[in-house]
Amino acid sequence: DRLLKPRRQAGLGRGIALAGGHHGWNLAPVGDAVLGHVRADSSPGYDGRVTGFSRRLIDRSGYEGEGFASDYDRYRPSPPEVLLAVLMTHAGTDHPQLVVDLGCGTGLSTRAWAGHAERVIGVEANARMVARARAASGAANLEFIEGFADETGIGSESADIVTCAQSFHWMEPAPVLAEAARLLRRGGVFAAYDYDVVPVIQPDVDAAFTAHVAARSAARSRLGIEAGGATWPKSKHIDQIRASGLFRFAREVQCHGEGTIDARRLIGLAHSIGGPRALFDGRAPEVDATLATLHATAERQLGDRTWPTVTGYTCRLGIK
Repeated sequence: DRLLKPRRQAGLGRGIALAGGHHGWNLAPVGDAVLGHVRADSSPGYDGRVTGFSRRLIDRSGYEGEGFASDYDRYRPSPPEVLLAVLMTHAGTDHPQLVVDLGCGTGLSTRAWAGHAERVIGVEANARMVARARAASGAANLEFIEGFADETGIGSESADIVTCAQSFHWMEPAPVLAEAARLLRRGGVFAAYDYDVVPVIQPDVDAAFTAHVAARSAARSRLGIEAGGATWPKSKHIDQIRASGLFRFAREVQCHGEGTIDARRLIGLAHSIGGPRALFDGRAPEVDATLATLHATAERQLGDRTWPTVTGYTCRLGIK
């Protein structure tokens, strides 16, 4: 009952559900409720498609650069309470026994569940982000494991909710959906949710930010820098969930989160979008130009004030 699948080759870790870990099988205790049912055979064989696709994106993203994980954690938004409430309502529980967060990054989406769930497990393949997730976690019910989303090693039908927060486009959909369905108990919920990259702040700032994001996207395409969203568009997540045949009901839900932001945090957020500028190696002057315009616009329009902001979320969910 307590056999664990051997680690992947080339120093890649195992997979579980919410963020981090270190290389190898140095698992934090997951408790009898989960470890007592760990299987030696996880998802059906998919010939390492998730590993290859996700590993390639990570290697080319610049997300493993020194300091990027801490900036990502500092400036990216956390999921709003209303989104968590929607998932708990659809799962039929106000206190999930286990939430699994696949591709959890620095644990922003993991930590949000600490006050709601009995146990939360994060899975993340980026070693630096896993380390950041562990360093930022102070709750005893949070666990972070380094690994891939298609083969977590977590027990079958042990989770109430499985999430991919701003991460499903980094993964091959079919094997990850198969693993999510295996993890979920009957009536459990899988959710792939994403936030609008450009928050609602002030019209001129919003326009400058939108132009910068568009410049980055065009530069990546022109230079052949692979992006997960180009291979697996977020708008198609709901189609992937439905086409899998693994969920008895699927739907899309819109909600929003409210917060505050100032010019410094806005520029920090912009730097965290789409990887560091070093990724372009000086070959995309339009990225630098639009960032400079955003910086000047933010300073002019926002000044030294803190402004209210609204971030839109789109959640694609499937009920097992």
